[in-house]
Amino acid sequence: MSAQLRVTHCPVNTAGIPWANVQALRAKGVDARLVVFNRYRLHPEADLDLERHGGLLRQQATQLRAFARLAPGTDVFHFYFGLTLLPKKLQFPLLRLLRKPCVMHFLGSDIRGRPPEELAWARQAGAVIVGSYDAIRWVPNAYVVPPGIDVAAVDPRPPRVDRRPVVLHAPSSRSRKGTAEVIAACEQLGLELDLVEGLDHREAFERYRNADLVVDQLNAGWYGMFAIEAMALGKPVVAFLHEQAAQRTKDAFGVDVPIVHATKQSLPDVLRRLTSSPDDMWRIGAESRAYVEQVHDLSRIADRLIDLYAALR
Repeated sequence: MSAQLRVTHCPVNTAGIPWANVQALRAKGVDARLVVFNRYRLHPEADLDLERHGGLLRQQATQLRAFARLAPGTDVFHFYFGLTLLPKKLQFPLLRLLRKPCVMHFLGSDIRGRPPEELAWARQAGAVIVGSYDAIRWVPNAYVVPPGIDVAAVDPRPPRVDRRPVVLHAPSSRSRKGTAEVIAACEQLGLELDLVEGLDHREAFERYRNADLVVDQLNAGWYGMFAIEAMALGKPVVAFLHEQAAQRTKDAFGVDVPIVHATKQSLPDVLRRLTSSPDDMWRIGAESRAYVEQVHDLSRIADRLIDLYAALR
């Protein structure tokens, strides 16, 4: 079945997650492609860029032409970030008419904090996906498919013990990630802080390699691709986590979430404890790599998606 399955992922490449999924599905024999409205600067990967420009009518005409071209060669449409290829009022009825199943894949900030009635439209999709057991509280009946990474392609770079620790923080938004508190904690402790902002993904990833300890976020309650990549490198990661989501993740995957929990208030103490114990940093880094291999490996994620597609057809 999977060798003939044709899946169109669209219309954005947020955090590189759609492109990673497409690559993993291709490795399993699925005919998968990524179509985007416009290429992102940080994650420009896509098979087809619609180069959508101009006013609303011109944009929608571009989208309609793309859908007419893509639909005959697509068995399943996989949408991301609360967006569809056509306006939602047209997209879902048209897919039902054509008997084309679809998936809506939320990525976190597109649903966080929104009341259920604002997300009720997503029930028109054949299935709804969220990336964590934290996000499922916003869409209770969703499937949990964690973001994936090609773990084998990432060489571990565990913390170095022959130098003063380098703390790294890479905020997409300083206010949402608690950057002010990260800066203050590092200044208080006299720690070197590498603040990574505004770089494309390849440049940023090279900076991640050089870090000894990573601070993700202190507000959201869960982690994203930045923390996953850091864990794949064998780095200990500090973040604010919701306890119930961490427990549900452990129950589902049979492994503890190795991220070190911290709040804005406790961050200085957490950093002091970790940086004064190289053995703990090494141990947590190794546990982090093993966790990502079990929970976030792209091959496992592709298998989950293929099973979901099969259930929709």
